[in-house]
Amino acid sequence: MTETPLRVAIIIGSTREGRFGARVADWFAEQAAARPDMTIDVVDPARQPLPELGASPADAEQVDVAAQVRRTLDAADAFVIVTPEYNHSYPASLKNLIDLHYTEWRAKPVAFVSYGGMAGGQRAVEHLRQVLAELHATTIRDTVSFHNAWEDFDADGRHRDPSACNAAAKVMLDQLAWWAHALREARSKRPYAA
Repeated sequence: MTETPLRVAIIIGSTREGRFGARVADWFAEQAAARPDMTIDVVDPARQPLPELGASPADAEQVDVAAQVRRTLDAADAFVIVTPEYNHSYPASLKNLIDLHYTEWRAKPVAFVSYGGMAGGQRAVEHLRQVLAELHATTIRDTVSFHNAWEDFDADGRHRDPSACNAAAKVMLDQLAWWAHALREARSKRPYAA
């Protein structure tokens, strides 16, 4: 019997104009999509603007976008957050996306791909771990991080020396798959109640 592929939602954390995150997310989506055990959805708040927490949606289109994002997150077996580091933490747009949802994260694994200057976005990841623990998500230990990322990718979005980052992505995706299968099976046998 063939197991149903895992649905992995890749979330792009940055919405800034001229952002580098889409390039990193495209690279990572290519790594994940090459696996036969995963199907990929990309959630991009820059292209799918969400209402701010506590605010009413601006129009019917924003209501539809918010509903679609909710369905994507709810259907996901696992998440990968692609985040920059802004002032030793993660972007407000990512916090908004996380806070607009609650049950969608429960008992599901979350992995991280980060980028930035010398720290490679790792301080953003450490802040995200605390927030996601509060939402009953399980974070994956190993990450992929790009230090001074803008130097690592060419104009076409290809990594200049992909062997190390591709290997790191494989390790992380293997761990994510293990947790996603284990938690999906557990949720099917016994619904998670927080």
